[in-house]
Amino acid sequence: MTQGSLYLGYRPGDLRDSPLAGYFRPDMAPLSPHAQEAVLVGGQAPELFPDLSAAPTLLEPGYWPMETGYTVCPDGSARIFALTPMPGVKPAMWDWWFGWHGDEALKYKLWHPRAHVHAAWADGEGDLGRYVGRTSRVVEYVGASRLDLTIRFVSPASLGLDEARLAAQGEVAICARGGLAGAPVETGWLIHHLRPTADGCEMRSRFWLGGPYIRPRGMSGPLGAALGAVAAKLSPLPLRDAGDLLVHCAQEMAHLAAILPDLHADFGPKPQD
Repeated sequence: MTQGSLYLGYRPGDLRDSPLAGYFRPDMAPLSPHAQEAVLVGGQAPELFPDLSAAPTLLEPGYWPMETGYTVCPDGSARIFALTPMPGVKPAMWDWWFGWHGDEALKYKLWHPRAHVHAAWADGEGDLGRYVGRTSRVVEYVGASRLDLTIRFVSPASLGLDEARLAAQGEVAICARGGLAGAPVETGWLIHHLRPTADGCEMRSRFWLGGPYIRPRGMSGPLGAALGAVAAKLSPLPLRDAGDLLVHCAQEMAHLAAILPDLHADFGPKPQD
């Protein structure tokens, strides 16, 4: 793979013989009203956005003080939250999607046709039916910035979420450590928490980026924290970038949710006879 071989969207012939052709939707729906409001309001008080340490409380009933919005904290970190209602979608469909889509750009581009460029598993393997313990390499636009990223998926338990309780409540939590491809640092954490609703499910996306969340790749402890602090000061995250990520997340999650039930029916696991 070379940078010159990567491109946004589909070229003539890309989908000609692909079973995915019927799922490509080049037009995207407008942002939801609550996402539009969050963009208009802009950055908000950091106190409204719980820290990563509060992740286990996602399993409690109700909502956090802020479900859709963004902030940049005094320590230089950014927190971006987005709530996406998904009528007709089951949480398990997203668990399947994260294991299925990461081996092929054609699949990845279905998710956000205006921003997704490429996806591949760092281990060089294809669809193994799982994502936890694997690292995805993605190229995508967030706003006008084209980024080459790593997404290292971890278990919900590693962030303090009770996996037995998740299962009992019919919920799914996709958890990962984000980083920059080609750089020896990881830059933040993300959780996409899905829980059932009366008409489907809802996704509560959480990003904690920059500041104290930066660490040299594979390095924990005091030295890793010290080096991460230096990196955070050299490259602070602008408020505009946090807003761009909120828009990106709100767009991609709503767009895929509209086609995910049919995708899952056609390509997902089949019921056993």
